[in-house]
Amino acid sequence: MSGLRNMETACEEQSVNADGGVLVAGPASRALKGRVTVPGDKSMSHRAVMLASLADGTTEIHGFLPGEDNLATARMFMDMGVEIEWLNSEKTSLRVHGVGLRGLKQPSGILDAGNSGTCVRLMTGVLAGQPFSSTMTGDASLRQRPMKRVTDPVRRMGALIDGGDDGNLLPITVHGGALKAIHYVSEVASAQVKSCVLLAGLFAEGETTLVEPRPTRDHTERMLPLFGQPVHVDTDGMIRLTPTGKLTAPKDPVYIPADPSSASFFAVAATLVADSDIVLERIGMNPLRNGWSRILAGMNGQMELQNEGVVGEEAVADIHVVHRRLTGVQVNPADVPDAIDEFPVLFAAASLADGEFVLSEAEELRVKESDRIAVMARALMAAGADVDEYPDGVRIKGGALNGGCSVDAEGDHRIAMAMAVAAQCADAAISIRNAAAIATSFPGFVVLAQRLGMNVRWQDG
Repeated sequence: MSGLRNMETACEEQSVNADGGVLVAGPASRALKGRVTVPGDKSMSHRAVMLASLADGTTEIHGFLPGEDNLATARMFMDMGVEIEWLNSEKTSLRVHGVGLRGLKQPSGILDAGNSGTCVRLMTGVLAGQPFSSTMTGDASLRQRPMKRVTDPVRRMGALIDGGDDGNLLPITVHGGALKAIHYVSEVASAQVKSCVLLAGLFAEGETTLVEPRPTRDHTERMLPLFGQPVHVDTDGMIRLTPTGKLTAPKDPVYIPADPSSASFFAVAATLVADSDIVLERIGMNPLRNGWSRILAGMNGQMELQNEGVVGEEAVADIHVVHRRLTGVQVNPADVPDAIDEFPVLFAAASLADGEFVLSEAEELRVKESDRIAVMARALMAAGADVDEYPDGVRIKGGALNGGCSVDAEGDHRIAMAMAVAAQCADAAISIRNAAAIATSFPGFVVLAQRLGMNVRWQDG
């Protein structure tokens, strides 16, 4: 297998993608082969820049994902006086000169989160503790996503929030100030809500405690101690944070593992395309992020972990994937929070499996970058799939995809990449409109996919 590397092609692909974002994919002409390093983890990249900016001292970060979402977070902090040095042209390594918990300056303009829900929701917690007012907005998609899940708890802590629909819709203005710790019982299983509350807790008087309906990804809890802030998780799941009053830049660089969500697209593609055999290198294996691999294994997928290790506080491993005929499965609701970002590509896998794939208790999918239940159902049905849509999930009867059609990703990066994977096993090419948002999380996706053997390209002119 030949070695492949990721972000060297990002700028090349972004220039190809300047025509408006129509992706043409499938069917695959050969098996997928190779070793691939996907970009750094998006969730951890957000958090690393946030904590480094709020720390005393200088933090080096390596493995940063330079997608549009993470760059939006970096720009927000630069707009508030944080100096960031990019250490390479790919912007995967950077040096953040932190200003401390109390060192941010009031921005001169509106802070723009672009398409990033993680950015705006976590920043709500940060801005709630600042002694100034600031306004955040986002693109058309983000301005439709619910924000009360984060504005409500920070209001309880003492921040004032102005915004559409009583603070539920962007743009919102956060009037920060002195915060009081609260005990918060979250109604949704959301790492964004949890992280917002914990970040606000850094500025609050007293111990902040939080309970989730189900455990969610714990990158914030794992990363805060690297910056000198303990976080305690009790045996009953309660999360407790008593602020130390400062964050301190770690002596050693912060290394970010490869993104499991990005890896899932190639893992599913290799599982679907006959005779494929690939290795995904140094993938983050956080147990609260690998629900997609458990679900795919339950569908008869074959993935072998190799070279297991630890990066920072996160488990990593190489994942060896080979082609297997998939079967349908009834998804365990306990796996839903751990696979919430990967369901679009799992839907693609389900449409080509034997038997039925049934998902429930996943209503959170309806408030992501798009309504992912509805948008994926429409796209797969346009390609001939048998899909029933429910308020909190889907039933997909596997079989074959026709291709020879045009589908709409509706500006959702994961929908676009999932349909590119599904198209590899269609009987004709699928055109995927409004796919340019791939750059938000995986700017090198198409070039890297081509090198592995996927049939995918940006439409010319």
